[in-house]
Amino acid sequence: MMESLFQFWVLHGPVLSVLLPSATAVLLLLLGEPQGMSQTGGGHDGAALRWHRRLSMGSVLLGCAMAMALVWRAMDGPPITYRLGEWPAPFGIVLVLDRLSALMVLLTYAVAAPALWYALGGWDRRGPYFHAIFQFQLMGLAGAFLTGDLFNLFVFFEVLLISSYVLLLHGLGTERLRMGLHYVVLNLGGSGLFLIGLAMLYAVTGTLNMADLGQRVAQLQGDSASLARASSLLLLVVFGLKAAVVPLYFWLPGTYASASAPVAALFAIMTKVGVYSIIRTHWVIFGDGPGEAALSAQAWLLPAALLTSVLGVLGALASHSLSRLVGYLTVSSVGTILAAVGLFTPDTLSAALYYMLHSTVVIAALFLLVELMAAQRGTAGDALQPANAVKEPVVLGLMMLLGAASVAGLPPLPGFLGKLMILQSSAALPTQAWVWTVVLCVGFATIVGLARAGVIIFWHVQPTSGTPTESSGSSPKMLSAAVVLLILSVGLAVSASPLKRYTDATAQQLADRDSYLKSVLGDSPGGTTRLYDGQPAPTKEKP
Repeated sequence: MMESLFQFWVLHGPVLSVLLPSATAVLLLLLGEPQGMSQTGGGHDGAALRWHRRLSMGSVLLGCAMAMALVWRAMDGPPITYRLGEWPAPFGIVLVLDRLSALMVLLTYAVAAPALWYALGGWDRRGPYFHAIFQFQLMGLAGAFLTGDLFNLFVFFEVLLISSYVLLLHGLGTERLRMGLHYVVLNLGGSGLFLIGLAMLYAVTGTLNMADLGQRVAQLQGDSASLARASSLLLLVVFGLKAAVVPLYFWLPGTYASASAPVAALFAIMTKVGVYSIIRTHWVIFGDGPGEAALSAQAWLLPAALLTSVLGVLGALASHSLSRLVGYLTVSSVGTILAAVGLFTPDTLSAALYYMLHSTVVIAALFLLVELMAAQRGTAGDALQPANAVKEPVVLGLMMLLGAASVAGLPPLPGFLGKLMILQSSAALPTQAWVWTVVLCVGFATIVGLARAGVIIFWHVQPTSGTPTESSGSSPKMLSAAVVLLILSVGLAVSASPLKRYTDATAQQLADRDSYLKSVLGDSPGGTTRLYDGQPAPTKEKP
């Protein structure tokens, strides 16, 4: 029985990764909102709320196990196509499982599980339907990483964005509402540009399947090719907005700083959706072959990424609150990742993927630590000014030191290893001097900014800011969530060798566009495709 269940799980893993959080969210909505919600998170945990928590946390843990199974399955051979409705690509909807999509789904759940556990400490009581919206967010993230179609990427973008609108406002507050309005307006504009870019591509190719686009875009000539290049730049702007790339990064620090701690931690993966989309579209669709990409993107991506990294760390140095500092470090880390991606070689892409794992996990941990420390500093909160001494200076100090050292890139932590990989992979490239200068200078400035914040919080003690406003700073449940993320960060350094082999293979797989096209489309467009169980299926004519 267990063996059959496991085989079913492995066989239908891609679609179950989308259906699991969706079904969980619907079930939570049908159960209704538990009584006793409050703006402060206080009150008694009733039986209904406990059931909501059990279902939500159980679903996330099951999703973690399923994501690990996806990674294991993706390591076995070329990309795998899961066809919905039994229609072959490009006529039907397909989910495509490869090393990159499996890795991103696993990273999503690796951040979501501790973030949700943290929320169970009281944040889930501060607004209605928190757990249902959290599950819809996971559904959108999983679908965006697994879809093989650009229009469905847009659909899943909208699912995760609508969920993020609600999660951002969870707990209410004037600042949250103000920043939420900016966030919604900007993303609605981005969604409009996304549709325009898709329309331009469909007009010249007649398809939105990523593999089919990768085959047809390379054959375009004249005005059609110019329109496709314009579409690629428009999509780069859209995904750059999602990833928070210069000049489209200004919304992120304030938005993330105003969000609740578990939501901000989950949002650490949101910018990586934009990074993933840039990688997927400009390697599969607009790339011309191994180690090459569309010149239209290559000319803009690397300079924008380097500038993003620099302006992000300058914003961190100028920040007057710890939450904004971490928000700007998020921007800076995205710039470092995309700088490696923008070099468009398999080696630099592999280094970017490893560094992305580290930065996502560490940034999520820092967002949780911000509230843990702010809750113990009285009315000063996370402001970088003298305030009450934190109640647990040793524990929180060591956690802050570990997170800061990792995000700054000090050895032997994964931040150092990731940056070292980027520097080594960019050696002998024409832009080596620029990449090395920015990465090293940004790392030094990050150390200065975090050292300044640590000195103010732990050394500049001035007991005049009143009593602590929250009890969450000493909650074992909340503390353990941040500890888990930091342990996971250390694990990235311990397992750096096998992870590097995985990211190397992932980069090589992305560079092998012919293998991706053949896996999804078969030997010819509309022909036989490789099913998830490895068996071919009969084709159907286009209706």
